[in-house]
Amino acid sequence: MESKGAVSSYPDRSLIDEPRIINEINTEKIALRSVACLNDDEIWTCSGSSMRLYNLQDQLVKVVQTKSGGEPIDILVTRIGDLLYTDYDDKTVNIVKNTQIQTVIRLRGWKPFGVCSTSSGDLLILMNSNGKQSKVSRYTGSVEKQTIQYGDNKKPLFSPHGCNKYINENRNLDICVSDFDAKSVLVVNQAGKLRFTYTGHPSATKEIFYPRGITTDSHGRILIADCNNHRIHILDQSGHFIRYIDNCQLNHPQGLCLDSKDNLVLTEWTTGKLKKIQYLI
Repeated sequence: MESKGAVSSYPDRSLIDEPRIINEINTEKIALRSVACLNDDEIWTCSGSSMRLYNLQDQLVKVVQTKSGGEPIDILVTRIGDLLYTDYDDKTVNIVKNTQIQTVIRLRGWKPFGVCSTSSGDLLILMNSNGKQSKVSRYTGSVEKQTIQYGDNKKPLFSPHGCNKYINENRNLDICVSDFDAKSVLVVNQAGKLRFTYTGHPSATKEIFYPRGITTDSHGRILIADCNNHRIHILDQSGHFIRYIDNCQLNHPQGLCLDSKDNLVLTEWTTGKLKKIQYLI
């Protein structure tokens, strides 16, 4: 099933008419990639070879350099508050415990980029093999338990090249993948069977969809950063378009996450800003 922004029957009464910025942090670091909330007052982000923790008072709290000196592509905060990151060139997934960095997964022939933690505590990792193929692997600890790579037609689900893909698990256990190179969002169920793809709202017929960061809220809505069009798309869990967030002076939104109150936190690629946006009542 392909979704080109079908009308949603999802009840939208809990959405604010005009989303608003409630916090803004100027990191002075351009090319911000991913973002992850340590708590409602402290936010991790990454740029270059470092990961930086900021508080809502616009203060830099902590800086962590990657173990390899390479660039962290995606980050998350574990349930117990540790920072986890993917190192594409080093082919590793690493966890930061206090000041120590431990490698938890080392890949062979594959490079990791997008990562998310599931409700069961597993890791879902997007990875690429020399620009020839991409897949999602599920890990329990350091053990690979599942691979998602092909559809029922035996064709690849994901574009073969690039590391511009992000991943998140929805509350119904769907796996949501933002694929910049394919200009689409692809959603599969827990078993890896395709549910739908989303390629943008039909009203924007001449507008190319540029999906980057992706996250899901407590209602099962899917939020996607459309970086070159400077907006966020909100879908219901069936892939139907609900609305945009495009009124908060967004400038190339990149990474997305949510705090515990379902406030949206995002990075801006070109400005070095972190923004926290309230979009729900």
